[in-house]
Amino acid sequence: MSTAPPLPPPERLTVAGIGADGWPGLADATRDVLLGADVVFGGDRQLDLLPDEVTARRVPWPSPLLRALPLLLVKTPGARKVVLASGDPTFFGIATTIARVAPGFDLTVLPHPSSVSLACARLGWAQQDTEVISLVGRPPATLTPSFSPGRRLLVLVPDETTPAVVAASLREHGFGPSELTALSNLGADDESRVSASAGEWPAEGYPEHAPRGSRALTVLAVLCRPGPAPIRLSRVPGLPDEAYENDGQLTKHHVRAVTLSVLAPEPGELLWDVGGGAGSIGIEWLRTHPACRAVSIERDPERALRIGRNAEMLGVPHLDVRVGSAPAELAGLPTPDAIFVGGGLTSPGLIDLCWEALAPGGRMVANVTTLESEMMLAQALDEYGGTLTRIEITRAAPIGRFTGWRPAMPVTQWAAWKGTV
Repeated sequence: MSTAPPLPPPERLTVAGIGADGWPGLADATRDVLLGADVVFGGDRQLDLLPDEVTARRVPWPSPLLRALPLLLVKTPGARKVVLASGDPTFFGIATTIARVAPGFDLTVLPHPSSVSLACARLGWAQQDTEVISLVGRPPATLTPSFSPGRRLLVLVPDETTPAVVAASLREHGFGPSELTALSNLGADDESRVSASAGEWPAEGYPEHAPRGSRALTVLAVLCRPGPAPIRLSRVPGLPDEAYENDGQLTKHHVRAVTLSVLAPEPGELLWDVGGGAGSIGIEWLRTHPACRAVSIERDPERALRIGRNAEMLGVPHLDVRVGSAPAELAGLPTPDAIFVGGGLTSPGLIDLCWEALAPGGRMVANVTTLESEMMLAQALDEYGGTLTRIEITRAAPIGRFTGWRPAMPVTQWAAWKGTV
């Protein structure tokens, strides 16, 4: 019986980091790899940092890169290939992209200090206690959930206009006294820094005392300091109802907090928010962790636009808002880890369809306020198990010259976990 020939070993590929200080700042091991390379891929800025003694053919990245990357890397079989990257290639870098889109290589990564490492070194900040947020390819609103007193942020900015945008956002949220430091060209001979409060930072550009020179390669450090009336929006579910623009179709904050605790978001998980209303459940799911994902389905176009505005205002502009009715709008959506049904429960077959779509180990929660809908939840309990809970909230309110208890409309909640078998 013949046996298949052994597969050839995977081709080797080295990804090497380089700093703004160029060749002199590289470790000997990285220099040796570059001196022995046949071809070096990289951005024009990185390739220009190599001296003439690196004789490898230099291939600048095309634009757009992602689609061309796998083919580009395999075009030179047998050649000793090196990819040159800025700083640490695994930190918002090309190494993780290569591992994802071209996984067939035997990959070696030679890191260089990242811009974050250098920034923390200049500022004397503990890197493990500093939150890093990239605004490269992301809207500035992504930053707002991180505004909290005493928080230290390092913001990776795409261009020299972004620090002014960040300063304006801090002012709008009541954090005008926050300290901003723009660190440019870290590690290079023309490295510079300029500091000012968010309240003092100009609406465009940099403060007048900022050093001249290129500011394209900038890390913005933010030490959050509140003013007298900051907008305090905790990441813990149950934001004030006033935080949402709404027309009354809003899961109230006490019920919302209970609902999110049962949905139990984990990093990277996907939520379907069926019947979005003001979008509060999907928004607060996303606010628990930057890796969480959510789709909000709302049949009313005006409400869908409102959901988008709420998501932008509360720092999760990546909420995926779909205009349409369930269950039709659910077709083709990615498999959810959790489903919340806050509207459209009386649509025929909606519960069954959602349960079928739910991933093993997923959670499903539905809130209702009518007897007719309660009957449907009782059927769901009988069919799929779980729990039924009555949530009743009573608030103190004026009664003439005195104070009494005023009950809100009770909410019945069905919650169930789907088995993994």
